Amino acid sequence: MSRDSRKPNLRRLATEQPNPAAANLDRKSSLEIARIINSEDAKVAHAVKRSLPQIARAVDLIAAVLSSGGRLIYVGTGTSGRIAALDAAECPPTFGIAPRSIQFIMAGGRRALAAAVEASEDSRELGRKEIAKKKPTKNDVVVGIAASGRTPFTIAALEYARAHGAKTVAVTCNRKSPLEKAAHMAIVTEVGPEVVAGSSRMKAGTAQKMILNMLSTGAMVRLGYVYDSLMVNLHPKNDKLLERGIGILETVAGLNRSQARKLLAAARHHVPVALVMAKTGVNRAKAAAALKKSHGHVRQAIAAAN
Repeated sequence: MSRDSRKPNLRRLATEQPNPAAANLDRKSSLEIARIINSEDAKVAHAVKRSLPQIARAVDLIAAVLSSGGRLIYVGTGTSGRIAALDAAECPPTFGIAPRSIQFIMAGGRRALAAAVEASEDSRELGRKEIAKKKPTKNDVVVGIAASGRTPFTIAALEYARAHGAKTVAVTCNRKSPLEKAAHMAIVTEVGPEVVAGSSRMKAGTAQKMILNMLSTGAMVRLGYVYDSLMVNLHPKNDKLLERGIGILETVAGLNRSQARKLLAAARHHVPVALVMAKTGVNRAKAAAALKKSHGHVRQAIAAAN
């Protein structure tokens, strides 16, 4: 069998097809181009909506793993890898979790974040090698992201992780793909042909961004790092975050600015501790103990302290 005969026929994938809505795109005005892209982008949320039950299952899986001290590890190449890196990088400052809790693997390494290293995505060996460095176990969940669902690097990484006991999730835009088959469960968003045929950084990339937002944010909410709809598990390391912490205490505890600043200082600038103190009247030590007992779940800590 020749090498070419083993390659997947990308032309059969919906994400690789020409989009009739974008016919004669190169002859359109700038406003017409923007309207076409905007119209196609509007379809993405509907495609994601159809996968909400699978997304919810993945959220519960991730929350369970993280609550037990495990890790969420994203794997991707190209656009998918960069979107994964973005989500992984933004969770620690947003939710106050340890950077080790949410990690990413990208074909080509960190230099591929700013420059294309496209040949790496064809290597199954590199996919296995990179995930092996993370030493995945039954305590981890590995999410493989690929619009086509046929990226060798990502498939091999998921297969390796699954063989070593990790839970695995596929995020793709084409059904019945090798990536879907390699994972325990799949989130498939059929966004259809791109405005620029095959440019999966567009609708497919938008769908992936939406899904990863839901996975990480949903898990953080389930873990109690959000109180009501506020990102209370932040650490005020700059003026913006300090102001946000003060604002949270004003909103949730009904304090004025001066009172909020004083309470935050008493809590040693740890917003969850200050919030438990404000809602229960306990001192800093008891608030911190309640949070430790609840594994950082703010609402449960408030109930326990009361």
